[in-house]
Amino acid sequence: MTLSPTDNPSEIGVVSQDSAATADSTPAGPTDGTGTSRRAAEASRNRRESERRKVRARRRKALDGVEDRGALSEADWRRPSIRWGMGTTHVLLLVILVVAGLGPMLLLAKYAVTPTQDILRTPMAIFPNGIAWDNLDKAWNDVQVSRYFLNTIWLAVGSWTSQILVATTGGYALSVLRPRYGKVVQALVLSTMFVPAIVLLVPLYLTILDPPLLGRSLINSFWAVWLPAGASAFNVLLVQRFFDSLPREVFEAARMDGAGPYRLFWSVVLPMSKPIIGVVSVFAVIAAWKDFLWPLLVLKDPAIQPLSVRLPSIEASTDLGVFLAALAISTLIPVGLFLVFQRMFLQGAGLGGAVKG
Repeated sequence: MTLSPTDNPSEIGVVSQDSAATADSTPAGPTDGTGTSRRAAEASRNRRESERRKVRARRRKALDGVEDRGALSEADWRRPSIRWGMGTTHVLLLVILVVAGLGPMLLLAKYAVTPTQDILRTPMAIFPNGIAWDNLDKAWNDVQVSRYFLNTIWLAVGSWTSQILVATTGGYALSVLRPRYGKVVQALVLSTMFVPAIVLLVPLYLTILDPPLLGRSLINSFWAVWLPAGASAFNVLLVQRFFDSLPREVFEAARMDGAGPYRLFWSVVLPMSKPIIGVVSVFAVIAAWKDFLWPLLVLKDPAIQPLSVRLPSIEASTDLGVFLAALAISTLIPVGLFLVFQRMFLQGAGLGGAVKG
């Protein structure tokens, strides 16, 4: 700026200060759309952060509401008398549940290695005259529990195979293939659950006695137990409900890749169905292990009878300590099976889909 001789110096200072103030108020960055986009991005981040805070606040409020819906609120739990009283009650209930659940099993394990005289005289004493380990040896060898134990395992394995085969294929057909008459078949399968098992006992026995197309009786054969075990409507409907929860997008993608019904069942459906297969397996093995009436009717030869049938037959002629040792041996497989598959057994029914994210 060029100053003329007539310009007032004070006015010049005022103009200079105004220019500096204007320069300070002007953004240092570019004045085009770049600055506007930065301000918009910052505003968008602020909005997202505000929405996140609101969501977290709503979740905390919902959790607080869930906790307050109990019998005692958080304020009640802060009171020492209520906290100690409820804590003592919880401990007592836990002890009662443990005693009621594990008490019979622990007593059976104790009696299995206790002499017969001690069982009769002082049943609750803890080994007053030592431990009789020979009870287990006599039960396994002299009473031939080993043979009946092996028979029970064979029956359980065959029943498990039959039930898994029928349940998975039946559930697959009703849930994935979905034929036109699927609803009718499902209704018929469901209707069989309303028929008492004792009503079907005589027709089933006559069928096993003279099965069609075979021309020979299945009495005193493991097939007489294996084949009827597969006709479980409960397992079929249970597996079908699990298959209904599987994502259909996976099936459609497999079909587009050229997978047929058998390939889809073997390579896609079965690998996704391990939880429900575990649940059905536990049901099948335990049911076959404890079944008494049907093996008693169709397995008349003592050499092929399972533990559930043979142990009551030898009770009268066996020493009490040895007999209780045989009973303890017969409980090993069901207890071990549940301990191994307890997570799958307890969570399998609640699992729904197989695709995450």
